[in-house]
Formats: sequence, C-alpha cells, structure tokens
Amino acid sequence: MATPSAPPGGVVVRVMATGMCRSDWHAWAGHDDIAFPHVPGHELAGVVTQVGEGVRRWTVGDRVTVPFVCGCGRCEWCLAGDAQVCPDQEQPGFTHWGSFAEQVALHAADTNLVALPDEVDFATAAGLGCRFATAYRALVGRARVATGEWVTVVGSGGVGLSTVMIAKALGARVVAVDRNPEALVVATALGADHAVPADGTDVPAVVADLTGGGSHVAVDAVGSEQTCADAILSLRRRGRHVQVGLLPPVDGHPRVPMARVIAWELDLLGSHGMAATDYPGMMRLIEQGRLQPQRLVERTIGLEEAADLLPGFDRATVAGITIIDPTR
Repeated sequence: MATPSAPPGGVVVRVMATGMCRSDWHAWAGHDDIAFPHVPGHELAGVVTQVGEGVRRWTVGDRVTVPFVCGCGRCEWCLAGDAQVCPDQEQPGFTHWGSFAEQVALHAADTNLVALPDEVDFATAAGLGCRFATAYRALVGRARVATGEWVTVVGSGGVGLSTVMIAKALGARVVAVDRNPEALVVATALGADHAVPADGTDVPAVVADLTGGGSHVAVDAVGSEQTCADAILSLRRRGRHVQVGLLPPVDGHPRVPMARVIAWELDLLGSHGMAATDYPGMMRLIEQGRLQPQRLVERTIGLEEAADLLPGFDRATVAGITIIDPTR
C-alpha cells in the first residue's frame, strides 16, 4: 500500500494506536456508503509525519489525536465550533481510508487535530475520538447533566462505560443496563449505582422503581429499536434522551415510542461525536485524574487479528475498548 500524502491544509499521521468499535462494523456490514477497496478505522492517535501546504498550527513530530468527525474548517458550523455537524465533513474510515494502517491522511488539520498532553498515552487517546468524546458531549453538551440527577445508560460497551464514568464524574447517579454480565461488573467497578441485566427484564419498570419514577437522562449507547425504546421509556416526565448508538433501518425506519415522547414532553437529542474545540475541558479532567479513560481499555491487538475480529464485532461480548497497535 502506498504511503499517503498530506493534502493541502492537512497532515499525515503515523498511527500509534487506533480503536475498533461498532461503527467500524456498521461500515463493514454495508450500512454506510463505502467504496471498496477500503481501509476502516476512525479512532486514532499518533505522530505527525507530513504537513501539507497552508497548515499553521502543526509540525512534524507533534503528538495528536483527532475527532472521528472532521469538519471542513470553512463553513459556518466549523467557524462556530460545531465541526461535528459540518455538512462537508470527512470521517476517516468512512469517507476516506482510515486508521487501520500504519499511516493515515487527515484533512483541515488546523480545525480538527487535538494536541496530546504528555500524560495521555497513545492507547488511551485512541479511545477518545469516538466513544469517550461522544459520551462526554452527550452528557455535557447535549443533556447538560446536573449533579444528583439519575442517568440510565443502556449498553455497557465502550460508549456506555465511558458514559458511566463521565456521569459519575459529573456527580450523577447511574443505572447501567446490559445483556452481558461481565460488562455490568465493569460498569459497577466504574461507579454505576445499579446494574440491570437486559435479557428477560422489563428495563423501564426496573429503572422507574430504582429511581423513583424514571431517570432524568437516558442514553442509548447500543443502537437498536429495543435499546432505544428501553432508554426512552426509562425516563421520567420531561426527561432527556440522547441517542448515541447508530440505528440501522428496520422496514425503512427505526420505530421509536413517540406517544410517550409527546405525552411526557421528553427531549430527544442526537450526539454525533465532539469537535476539537470542545476537547480542552475533557482533557483537563483527564489530566486531573477525574476521568480515567485508560481504565476502559480491555485489550490490545494487532492489525491481523483486527481483520479477523471485525466481521463478528456486532456479536462480540466486549466489556471495554479494543485498541489496535499497528506495530504488533
């Protein structure tokens, strides 16, 4: 495979670590418009090896990470700090070749790259770009969780466990829901106040009992009709639901319990990553030790093992984040 070249305004990064998540499986399964041949991978950390024309803020040797949604750097949303909803966005591993490789080209570096503090290692940083940053924005930027509120997290994979950790750091009380007992053990270790098994359980009824009428905030960190419905129906009146997990179409569209949304005046919020401009607050909490994303890394594998693992990743019983080390 040829070494990529830095585009104008962009850079090439030597990948030191990259995450594997369910979104990579969605691309592999054809839920995204991917042209083949293709290289997946959208969560990465590494070192800048090439700098393109017009880049002002970055030089060769800089330690960096990047959000999985990269803005164009020119539109009104990027200029307002909302690159995560840029209409001309690029996504490594989706719109162009990604980070399951030794090197990756990234666009609009001055808008999208994030400097890594020395205290944050590459494996930890690779888990931030999609799951941890998405969870952070879901709670802080979208739901605006307040101290003492109840937060129900449906799904205890990488996004869900990140959400549990961040919610506790914000002073919330947390109910973790998952079908995997091992994942619930990890969620409890990260501070979840209650762990609810999903299989064979009336999740909304259990949550309502545990929280005195339902949670203030619910997060679907999986992305299915069942998990979305369980999260919404677990809310109390005037609650806020954040949809993080991607919802594959079922008969054209996913079905959502809108009658409850209307009658109880629930807020439905989407969360699609987090722009580089919002990273400093999260990084400060990591540097202070209030957030410890390194605790979420479950295993580290090589590229060859990753190729074998990806096709079945939707069925994997993962209780944390899988990191790929291209040098292994």
